[in-house]
Amino acid sequence: MKEKIRLISVVGPTASGKTRLSVELAKHYNGEIVSADSMQIYRGMQIATAKPAKEEMQGIPHHLMDFLSPEQTYSVAAFVQDARAVIQDITLRGKLPIIVGGTGLYVDSLLNHVQFSEQPADKKYTDALWKVYEAKGVNALLAMLDEADKPSCERLAKERNPKRIIRALAFYQSTGITMTEQISNSHPEESPYAPVKLGLNFMDREKLYERINARVDIMLEQGLLEEAGQVLQSPLGPTAVKAIGYKELAPYFEGKATLEECIDKLKRETRRYAKRQLTWFKRDAEINWLYVDMTNSFEELLLQAVSVIDKG
Repeated sequence: MKEKIRLISVVGPTASGKTRLSVELAKHYNGEIVSADSMQIYRGMQIATAKPAKEEMQGIPHHLMDFLSPEQTYSVAAFVQDARAVIQDITLRGKLPIIVGGTGLYVDSLLNHVQFSEQPADKKYTDALWKVYEAKGVNALLAMLDEADKPSCERLAKERNPKRIIRALAFYQSTGITMTEQISNSHPEESPYAPVKLGLNFMDREKLYERINARVDIMLEQGLLEEAGQVLQSPLGPTAVKAIGYKELAPYFEGKATLEECIDKLKRETRRYAKRQLTWFKRDAEINWLYVDMTNSFEELLLQAVSVIDKG
């Protein structure tokens, strides 16, 4: 039997401290970091995506970060393909891969070795679905998906994300099988990875929310408003346009809301995003949770993480 690739994953909500912990773990274990963040892949989107600055990286190589133009589309299938190649390269050089990020779908699809269909979507059909959405809203798309793939409809109804609904409809149209069938058949191969999974969390959720609010204030001091103005004036693809930090500030630039109102909305949407992240990661029973607010110092948190990894 082929020996599995050892790696560490560090997940958790935004503003929980994943960057600092992962860098220290990389220094301790001679590792390199593979970013699993669906927005940090884009160039020019530095502040809003909380992309680590050079001094934060402390010389540790960070992969799959800052390599795409915002108008380009990126998918979980593309991430899995790219990450597999990076992990292999890191391992062959005798280093330890450390997967770090808050995009749960990216992390799970990689570590579970999900196989994705290579069948491309029909662009004309996809464009037609977007026109349906623009004219009739998300309920019209859900009605179409309910007829084609009821389980996917039930799964996506709460999130109401038009992109994911359209992707499910387009997948069915181009392959003749439902996304539900694709997901159920997407684990034919055993994962080549042996991960130790760490998750950062807070026993008191309000303390996480306080950190989120404070980080938004710091981002504004760092120039988030100027960055948002530049990004909103540039062409954005269907992936980058979802980034939190720009669309919430758009009404300010359009003269439709005050800056204070937009900042409040940005903090609120970021808190909601953190809650969704935690909901996603809580489903994984293999994650070893470390509670940031239950430690007296970062050094204590690091020692806890090292203890879990060494036991794993």
